[in-house]
Amino acid sequence: MSDLFSEHLPSGVMQKKNDASTPPGSPMTTLPLAPAASGPTAPAPSTAVAADAAASGAAAPAPGLDAAGVRLMASGAGLAVATLYLSQPLLGRIGADLALDAAGTGALPTLTLLGYALGIGLLAPLGDRIDRRRLVLAKAGVLTLALALAALAPGAATLMAASLAIGLAATLAQDLVPAAATLAAPAERGRTVGSVMTGLLLGILLSRVVAGALGEPFGWRVVYGMAALGLAGFAVAAWRGLPAVPPTSRLGYAALLGSLAALWRRHPALRRAATAQGLLALGFSAFWSTLAVMLHARHGLGAAAAGAFGLAGAAGALVAPWAGRAADRRGPAAVARGGIALALAAFAGMALAAGWQGPAALAVLVLGAVVFDVGMQATLVAHQTLVYGLDPDARSRLNALLFTGMFAGMASGAALGSLALAHAGWLGVLLLASAAAAAALWVRRRA
Repeated sequence: MSDLFSEHLPSGVMQKKNDASTPPGSPMTTLPLAPAASGPTAPAPSTAVAADAAASGAAAPAPGLDAAGVRLMASGAGLAVATLYLSQPLLGRIGADLALDAAGTGALPTLTLLGYALGIGLLAPLGDRIDRRRLVLAKAGVLTLALALAALAPGAATLMAASLAIGLAATLAQDLVPAAATLAAPAERGRTVGSVMTGLLLGILLSRVVAGALGEPFGWRVVYGMAALGLAGFAVAAWRGLPAVPPTSRLGYAALLGSLAALWRRHPALRRAATAQGLLALGFSAFWSTLAVMLHARHGLGAAAAGAFGLAGAAGALVAPWAGRAADRRGPAAVARGGIALALAAFAGMALAAGWQGPAALAVLVLGAVVFDVGMQATLVAHQTLVYGLDPDARSRLNALLFTGMFAGMASGAALGSLALAHAGWLGVLLLASAAAAAALWVRRRA
């Protein structure tokens, strides 16, 4: 692993000295001071948020980050988020090996995504309070151990516990993105964050493909073992190459969580975005968490074929920059509605063809996966654009709330998708996904 990460070591990141002369409110300021009393009066923030802004004091400097440092952070984000989806193309083999029924195999991705949702809500806000380098290193260590435990799991109970821990620790990806924004020079901040997000999307895209390709000849335990080695390599590279990221808040843990509730109450647009994204994610997860089982049962295809369907996500990764530009021009709400409508059309079309057999059925599945992945990614980018504009001083916590909704939907989708497959077959899964997308579109049209 040293060769893989050698280019990301200390020379990749540079720290600038503090500039005490940086005026409040400039691009270098992490938490701007309150605006002057003149002009329209903004809504008063909560006590916790106001106290935090007053206690933060002088702003931290904006360090520099070179290409090797960006690649390190993008690699870490991609590796971490990839662990969330390793089990999905392997569920058929895991179920056969551990004698699990459809509900038991469905519990594995459910627990992983539930852990991620809990981690975003309960751990990600700590990035405002604790040096993100320490958080990243701690989570990378826990994630490595959890993956190793999964690879060596003697039974289903151990694998389920490891799956929950994997989800919790994989939230290091949500620490790396705001860390990249803090470390980047102001003029390069947008490009830097975009590069790290590209790594994250590629991790989602390639995880199922690689897991399926390795799981078919070598077994599912090898997949988890290789992932553990990859995270261990990243942890070493991050320990040597990732600089400290000074915290921007002095709020205690309870106050940080309290400020999340205040932000949720204050911004109805945030509530709509998180609800709509969570509903769309429910359908997305119901499809992906049951696809491998369906392909094996109906088409006699193995883990490699199920993983290859992940290549459909390339369309979603490619559309993300376009969706961001469209959100700037036409407004994020319009782009979100368009993305949800695409996903709904894809799920409904696949439901109409659910009884087909042979190559035609597989072609419809591939096309449907491409279309709803495009819709999913366009909607996510639009919702991020919308949410980040609500309160620039609380973007990390707003991001945590949006992604908590999204991954709660994914965890629910994995559980409900397994139940739908067991009781209503593949058509039931697609009808569930269609209903979830229709509900998401209804939420967005109310805005």
